[in-house]
Amino acid sequence: MKTITAEQITVSDNPHGVDVRHLYANPHVAVSQITLQPGEVVKPHKPPVDVFFYILEGTPTFEIEGEPAQLAPGTLIPSGPDRLHGVRNESDGQVRFLVVKTPNPKA
Repeated sequence: MKTITAEQITVSDNPHGVDVRHLYANPHVAVSQITLQPGEVVKPHKPPVDVFFYILEGTPTFEIEGEPAQLAPGTLIPSGPDRLHGVRNESDGQVRFLVVKTPNPKA
């Protein structure tokens, strides 16, 4: 059985300058973990594929198509293709969430 932990994966270079670890990918799906420290942001962008986010830790503020919401761990946020979304950590603590893209836009 193969297992993967975020600690095993190096931080990927990305245009947001935040901790992004690409955990798993095949032509059908890409799974990444993003960690935001207080004040860090994932700048608004429009991926060409279906995306969903799952909050693991903290209370990030997601904004999808101009609609902001501060969300709690255990929340899943779907976002369709070509929908503008961004994430901010406006809290005093760390935020971690999974990003799942399907199909994998880099495959």
